[in-house]
Amino acid sequence: MNTILVVDDSPFIVDVFVTMLERGGYRTVAAYGGEECLEILKTVTPDLILLDIMMEPMDGWETLEKIKENSQTKEIPVLMLTAKQLSPAEAQEYGIFIEDYVLKPITHRELYDAIEHVLSRRQSIKSDIDIAKQSGFDAEIITEYARLSKTIDVNKRLMKILETTYNFDDSKVRVSEEISSAIKNMEMNVKIQESRLQQIKGELSGNPSSK
Repeated sequence: MNTILVVDDSPFIVDVFVTMLERGGYRTVAAYGGEECLEILKTVTPDLILLDIMMEPMDGWETLEKIKENSQTKEIPVLMLTAKQLSPAEAQEYGIFIEDYVLKPITHRELYDAIEHVLSRRQSIKSDIDIAKQSGFDAEIITEYARLSKTIDVNKRLMKILETTYNFDDSKVRVSEEISSAIKNMEMNVKIQESRLQQIKGELSGNPSSK
């Protein structure tokens, strides 16, 4: 049974998500703010953290940074769960640290799907890493493979959120040049990353002794 740490400064919201998660078969731990989250992480290592952004006095982004700065907690996957619309600047700055960004309100099924996507992606990458290590491939290229596999998937999901948020498909809505440019930059970076990932997959499918 996977353990999920739910972090929000609203006790009501925490209770709602704890109930949803426990119905879905997850074990839960509750934290009513960023500081309490960091304190709990000193003794508890959850399989995933659901972290709200709009909290006081320490907001979700600051809490996220502190989680990722700590060598003991940086590998714990964090899923941002919030009513706050994602901005391109946030997507570019924090995309490397998070596993997904889910907007409230959310149904039980959408929440479970988001969590299982994160956990299954994590397990899939771990399996690929184990196979590559057993085959004798260089640790550096294995690390790059793992990083790109996660980053590409996260960035694609973030871009979908941005495109929906700013109604790119609605010709009547004018998107600012700054936002449009930021999203185009993300798309270009993802294409570059995908090209590199394909190159690495080709190398990992070969013989490590010839590299």
